[in-house]
Amino acid sequence: MSDIRVLVVEDEPIAAAAHAAYIDRLDGFTLAGSAPDGQSALRLLTEFAAAGRPVELVLLDMNLPDLHGLDIARRMRAAGLFADSIALTAVRELNIVRSAVATGVVQYLIKPFTYATFADKLASYRQFRQQLASPGTGVPGAGASQSDVDQAFASLRAPSELPLPKGLAVSTLDSVQDFMKLQTGAVSASEVMGALGMSRVTARRYLEYLADAGTVSRTARYGAPGRPENEYRWNRPPS
Repeated sequence: MSDIRVLVVEDEPIAAAAHAAYIDRLDGFTLAGSAPDGQSALRLLTEFAAAGRPVELVLLDMNLPDLHGLDIARRMRAAGLFADSIALTAVRELNIVRSAVATGVVQYLIKPFTYATFADKLASYRQFRQQLASPGTGVPGAGASQSDVDQAFASLRAPSELPLPKGLAVSTLDSVQDFMKLQTGAVSASEVMGALGMSRVTARRYLEYLADAGTVSRTARYGAPGRPENEYRWNRPPS
């Protein structure tokens, strides 16, 4: 999969420079340019598209000097500029969030945020793009099954954004996620139990939650006597 071309739309110079630097640090993404306002963003998007180098992702501030982020998203659609958008904003009103989703905003990052949070969001977006481009067995152009579509959209949701079932704690979930990210292969609940000092039942509950969220993949491990044990692998974006 080729690098995803990104346009940063941000009126604060320091924030714009930080977001551009974040993009430069991420594998699989290329900074196409930056725009300080809505009109500049629409002009750059049009110019890149006309030159055959369309922008595929817009990091979009909601509050700009000339246009609201939602207006930019609507004008992009009206002009046939079908880049996805990730909102980077301090706006928290639920009606704005709902409207953002309706205008093609695929993810929402509340300012201020850390580089780690930013990187996780963009990694999830890249995984979403890859899964829709090559569903099933990974053959480009292949038809997507319901499972393919469900897994692709699940990859856009960070587990921290999903309601935690009763008995699960955010701090423990973060520990399990951090452990899983470090593993190069699949691990079982028993292995998570040993590494993090929790019961096997507890480890399995967190792993199943992450599997349902689409953050880890779940397969059966055979070879030992008795019932097969599930193993779990962190879903990494393709390199």
